[in-house]
Amino acid sequence: MLEVSLDMYQSAAVGAIVLGVGIFLVREIPILRKICIPTAVIGGLLFSVVMLITHSAELMELTMDETIREICMRIFFCSIGFLASFAMLRAGGRMVIIMVILSFALICIQNFVGIMSVGLFDLDPKYGLALGSISLIGGHGTSAAYGEVLVNDYGLVGGDVVAIAAATFGLAIAGIIGGPLSKHLVKKHNLESSGEELNVSEEVNTSIDQHRFLQAVMLIVICLGGGVIVNELFSDVGIALPSYLGAMILAFIVRNIAEYKKIDIPMKELETVGWVALSLFLAMALMSMKLWQLADLAAPMVFTLVIQTIILILFVYFVVFRATGRNYESAAMVAGMSGFGMGATPNAVANMEALMGEYGPAPVAYFVVPIVGGVFLDFINVAVLTTLLNAL
Repeated sequence: MLEVSLDMYQSAAVGAIVLGVGIFLVREIPILRKICIPTAVIGGLLFSVVMLITHSAELMELTMDETIREICMRIFFCSIGFLASFAMLRAGGRMVIIMVILSFALICIQNFVGIMSVGLFDLDPKYGLALGSISLIGGHGTSAAYGEVLVNDYGLVGGDVVAIAAATFGLAIAGIIGGPLSKHLVKKHNLESSGEELNVSEEVNTSIDQHRFLQAVMLIVICLGGGVIVNELFSDVGIALPSYLGAMILAFIVRNIAEYKKIDIPMKELETVGWVALSLFLAMALMSMKLWQLADLAAPMVFTLVIQTIILILFVYFVVFRATGRNYESAAMVAGMSGFGMGATPNAVANMEALMGEYGPAPVAYFVVPIVGGVFLDFINVAVLTTLLNAL
């Protein structure tokens, strides 16, 4: 088999091509627009299927460099930090608390289902955690970290492979179910976007200015650099943050200081930079999935992942939608929690953006979901997993 390794520039180039294919397919095939699956997901999944075929035929296997993918992820979360103001926090504060509670409940449900499911096959219950919130809520980062813990500290043979494969499955599913579910709720209940609070700045409906775009890039680059220092400061006191969180926190501080001092910052341009980074990140993340890892999962693993998918669909459709108000914002919350419930926060935002592109803005959901998924989720998940691992 021919093994090809791409450097970071080549990987980014392939990612851009894959994204372009997704945009073309969504534009040319009406059904793809109607079911609200993000363009990056379409292109990325198609490419990963092609790679599965070439791998199965023992023709070629690609290895991607993840450097630019990591940078795009950090840029995206940094842009989300700039979107978060105390004024919006007051408007969505109650919803943040509701979504945190719902996220905690989903984490507990996923681990309970995982443990019970693998128990039917007389497997170690820690495999259930690998097929629970470690991989699904946690994603690839948490899977890699806890997979090593499961193997080295708990002697769980293959625990890391199971977790990574499950995270791969979840990443694909998260980008598929969110759009159709939320769209169904919008149509079933005749929901409409209020359109209120769409303009996070007064320039949203104006064209992008090149000088303001440069200012936006400068702000993001500065926050990315400063964010590393923020992460190190937390690390020095024993608090480990996700790699992107320092920049997001710093951007949040800069935005609110600017708002307090009535200093104008280029919000439209910041949103645009974040959107570009999100699109590239998702395309590169999905195209690098090794789908043949899923074929190696034993029957109990496949069974558990199917059950987890069904549970997530029922949870977001019947619980999240009702708990968040049964309105258009609630439908967007469904799209969002479908994204990070089995994938990652970028999936959640991409799901919401696909819905909003079809039916209009959901500003509260667009603020709340990244904050919950990017800030609170990891802390809650780590706390629950630590408790369960000690108990098991």
